Amino acid sequence: QVQLVESGGGSVQAGGSLSLSCAASGHLPSIKCMAWFRQAPGKQREGVAVISRGGGSTYYQDSVRGRFTISQNNAKNTVSLQMNNLKPDDTAVYYCATGSSEYCSLMDWTFSYWGQGTQVTVSS
Repeated sequence: QVQLVESGGGSVQAGGSLSLSCAASGHLPSIKCMAWFRQAPGKQREGVAVISRGGGSTYYQDSVRGRFTISQNNAKNTVSLQMNNLKPDDTAVYYCATGSSEYCSLMDWTFSYWGQGTQVTVSS
């Protein structure tokens, strides 16, 4: 099993920055992909960014590319999301997720473990 704990959510003005962090514990060798998803009220959950735990390659949703950066620490037990130039449309609950698929993507069904979510609110 893998346990995930998110931190770093909060409220910020448009144009500001926030950094989210997700600490993983448990059976870490099973983790191949680490990702961030988000869900706004009344909207579908969408993938934000994903990183390959082994190779470090990344992929971003078009709406956040160039503004957000996903990264992992040296021990590969923590995934972070640096969010810059935040917009009101970024307001959502952000979820950390990990999966065992060798090929990493933002398809939510490929992720087995999920954090409880952290609220990000961006005001204009």
